[in-house]
Amino acid sequence: MQKWDYDGPILEIDKLSISFFTRLREIPAVMDFSCTVQPGEAMGLVGESGCGKSTVALGVMQDLGVNGRIVGGSIKFKGRDLGQMTLEELRDIRGSEIAMIYQEPMASLNPAMKIGKQLMEVPMIHEGVDEKEAYNRALEVVTDVKLPDPKRMLNSYPHQLSGGQQQRIVIAMALMSKPSLLILDEPTTALDVTVEAAVVELVKDLGKKYGTSMLFISHNLGLVLETCDRICVMYSGEAVETGSIVDVFDKMRHPYTQALFRSIPLPGADKNSRPLVAIPGNFPLPHERPNGCNFGPRCDYFEHGRCDVGDIKMSEVPGNDRHGSRCVKWTEIDWNAPLVAANTTEKSVPGNVVLKMDNLKKYYEVAANAMFGGGNKKVVKANETLTFEARESETLAIVGESGCGKSTFAKVLMGLETATDGQILIDNKAIQDIPIEDRDTKTVADVQMVFQNPFDTLNPSMTVGRQIIRALEIFGVGDTEATREQRMLELLDLVKLPREFANRMPRQLSGGQKQRVGIARAFAGDARIVVADEPVSALDVSVQAAVTDLLMEIQRENKTTLLFISHDLSIVRYLSDRVMVMYLGHVVEMGTTDQVFAPPYHPYTEALLSAVPIADTHIEKQHIVLEGDIPSAMNPPSGCPFQTRCRWKDQVPGGLCEKEVPPVRHLAEGHQVKCHLADEILEQMTPVIKIAAE
Repeated sequence: MQKWDYDGPILEIDKLSISFFTRLREIPAVMDFSCTVQPGEAMGLVGESGCGKSTVALGVMQDLGVNGRIVGGSIKFKGRDLGQMTLEELRDIRGSEIAMIYQEPMASLNPAMKIGKQLMEVPMIHEGVDEKEAYNRALEVVTDVKLPDPKRMLNSYPHQLSGGQQQRIVIAMALMSKPSLLILDEPTTALDVTVEAAVVELVKDLGKKYGTSMLFISHNLGLVLETCDRICVMYSGEAVETGSIVDVFDKMRHPYTQALFRSIPLPGADKNSRPLVAIPGNFPLPHERPNGCNFGPRCDYFEHGRCDVGDIKMSEVPGNDRHGSRCVKWTEIDWNAPLVAANTTEKSVPGNVVLKMDNLKKYYEVAANAMFGGGNKKVVKANETLTFEARESETLAIVGESGCGKSTFAKVLMGLETATDGQILIDNKAIQDIPIEDRDTKTVADVQMVFQNPFDTLNPSMTVGRQIIRALEIFGVGDTEATREQRMLELLDLVKLPREFANRMPRQLSGGQKQRVGIARAFAGDARIVVADEPVSALDVSVQAAVTDLLMEIQRENKTTLLFISHDLSIVRYLSDRVMVMYLGHVVEMGTTDQVFAPPYHPYTEALLSAVPIADTHIEKQHIVLEGDIPSAMNPPSGCPFQTRCRWKDQVPGGLCEKEVPPVRHLAEGHQVKCHLADEILEQMTPVIKIAAE
């Protein structure tokens, strides 16, 4: 197929409305949505889940399924209306002119087919090139997406690659035919923050190299700042603000955009002196949207009789670059007014040591040939000599990429696994060898967990109230059914859920509400230690602030020790008192939050900080992209676990990094690193994140 040249906008969406039709009703998913993407431009589409971002993308792909229909407006690609095209014409465009990268890379790859063959199919089908030419093109793009040993990659099956490598292959596949428009739907959500940084860098470079226009869908404002030229903020099916990155980030003119920024932990936010402000209320369901402005019921500036009547259109913000706001009051609001301080709280003073780990090791034995058994046994060292203590009322954050041993250590603490060696003491009682079924009720109630995905942790066939009462029964709380019922209602109050939710089923709750039930259940037996494993990563930005603050509030009241497992360093900086950085089973750095976030750093901490996308145009970051993936715990590198990816390795003489595991060194009171770098080199380190002068 011959690509056609066109010098106007690549994509013009004009007053687009998309509805889904069920047996009961029409559900409007997108209404009056307009946006233009110029050649070579990257447009970010942001908003909470359910706001219609992915529906817009599927509309562009003309792939709305049997129930979805475009009920108004038009989508033009290079000046031609996609809605008027035949299936044959669309088939020619999809994959060659417009390519889409999905959130889950494995969904786009055929597990039974080698990578090379999957990539070669694209130009062979769309452009009719021969096999040799297709192979050379595949080799070129695999090299472009910075994958090691490209020929071996082409000869591998998808399951032999890590998540980050799979996502790069999917990007390579999308770029095979040099499309004019690339749609990326949350392409890095499933990836580690360091891998995400590398993939984002890659997408930006390739966009420039191939001159591709992009529609980048994300709920992460920091990521959009780093990848896009323009942004469109969506709320409940409508675009509420659009403009250049600088206009929208620094001169926002819609209350929802303002509320979003107030609910994310930017540098300077502090859980005690400058707490986040959660957006009140809940997202409206598509068939229950209010009259007038969809954001009205949750808006600080709502005015009865103006904001809840008629159809509110996008209005132009003069003086800026194509900046628009869907708000009737945007000219009257004082956008520079200081934020009314939320309730500030006293910094809690850590009490006695509740949890002590001493040289904890957790090794797994696996067959060398795991699929068929037999062969030599290999040892996976998931945790190597973990030593730390946590005090009452303290939040200790545990950060690191997937595979670093964070969750393994949580499992040993919970009793789901037993330790290979070392000690875990809770109130001076050793529990490392006692599996959960042999633990007494008090120990089980004392150590509880809040999981990452609230959808998987509730029983779908039991009411919310019943699930909490069941936890109370297991923990031996209350003598009668009536006292447990009363305690259950108090727990719902504690997590700020209405008491009538006791009779609801989990399917009737949103993600944030389910996570609150999970928290209520964890605190049912007055837990001393709560392990929160990525508790907000599956939630929307505005809900994250509410759930995080809820955890903090309960912690203050109950003097709980909170172990907060996360890879999101923005949230870690906001809420933790101390931070422990893990890499491949080792603790590579540990100290107070201020110590870990200021130089000198462990080289891995430095790279982690550089990888975090921050939604603030005044931030200057040192640019460090880690090469390569995390080594396998089955086959770790010799010497320092981080040496294969470390940019400081050359500063250590005699190849010491490759020969010996570094000793633990104390840089200051309470601040330790596992690194061979000399003191004078560590002292020369400069801050990774700086706030630029105005």
